[in-house]
Amino acid sequence: QVQVVESGGGLVQAGGSLRLSCAASGSIFSLKDMGWYRQAPGKQRELVAGITSHGITNYADSVKGRFTISRDNAKSTVYLQMNSLKPEDTAVYYCNARLTILVGRTRDLEVWGQGTLVTVSS
Repeated sequence: QVQVVESGGGLVQAGGSLRLSCAASGSIFSLKDMGWYRQAPGKQRELVAGITSHGITNYADSVKGRFTISRDNAKSTVYLQMNSLKPEDTAVYYCNARLTILVGRTRDLEVWGQGTLVTVSS
């Protein structure tokens, strides 16, 4: 069984920082793109930041310059460093991983974490 587990959410004042982590585990043959999404109350889930297996990153315009995504392939972990947080960053943050497993033959999967709540107070 393959899963990703997020950690690092919590309550922070506006202007503060948080670091989210997401670790993938299980019978992973190769770990491809990873990313962070968020969903605020009453809104659709949106991409926050993504990173390829080669380290190429992309960000939502709303977080550029404030958030940094990185990964440690040896640990199958992706991070999201969030600085200068704003109340509008309040949301449940979800980790997403695209990977390949080997079960007789290779099979591509997309896996979501359970989410971690980030609350930014004004």
